Amino acid sequence: MNYRHAFHAGNFADCMKHALLVWMLGALARKPAALFALDTHAGLRRHDLALGPASRTGEWQAGIARLLDAPPPAPLAEYVALVQRLGLYPGSPAIIQAMLRADDRLACCELHPEDAATLRHSFRHDRQVAVHHRDGYEAIGALLPPAQKRGIVLIDPPYEAPGEFERVGAALRQAQARCPAATLAAWYPIKHRAPVRGLHLDLQSGGLRDVVAAELWLREPLDAARLNGCGLAVVNPPYQFEPAARDILAALLSRLGSGEAGEGHAVTRLVAE
Repeated sequence: MNYRHAFHAGNFADCMKHALLVWMLGALARKPAALFALDTHAGLRRHDLALGPASRTGEWQAGIARLLDAPPPAPLAEYVALVQRLGLYPGSPAIIQAMLRADDRLACCELHPEDAATLRHSFRHDRQVAVHHRDGYEAIGALLPPAQKRGIVLIDPPYEAPGEFERVGAALRQAQARCPAATLAAWYPIKHRAPVRGLHLDLQSGGLRDVVAAELWLREPLDAARLNGCGLAVVNPPYQFEPAARDILAALLSRLGSGEAGEGHAVTRLVAE
């Protein structure tokens, strides 16, 4: 349990993940039926980037700080407006909670004991949100399917343990089997291409349906010791996700990229609908 997301809050990978998450939540909310959201590796609700752990790494200065520095491009406007409205940089629990409607529900899972206690305290007065101090992978079997039957599952592990890519693939298969109508989104790091190719092949051969990979990289992914980019594997994406994701990734690269050789973005369909 060495990893704590608070040290990396607001970095380029957070911006990518959260901008796509905001779009997906908005798209799912267009239908009136209630939603259930499961955040398997939730972290904290909000982060003080100037004083908290994120201040030690300063990664946010090349991420959310650049998006707040000037009016955002249209594809990022809703995400940036939400960040501004919520104040301290929001983690995924705060973003999801802010977009819940009256009948929607959120379950947050966090294994780090201090972060779980902090998260539970921050939501203590919110009846729409349940916080679980438990393993996020185990929660997929325990909390799905929900009474609402539709919603979103966000899987965002630290990728510190060996075999994490394989666990993510297995988690996506289990989640789709238990809740076929849900949108599933799994974040993954791009350091070098071999693990990503393995994940894509796993998703293509594992019996999943309707899978898209959205990726952003700030430099050629050749250095296995450096976070060069990141991706979001989305199963059962909302209607029009692919063109929307391309616009969001292009807007992010225009603000967060440095013009370094090899930077880019892609939206790739891995498995047909």
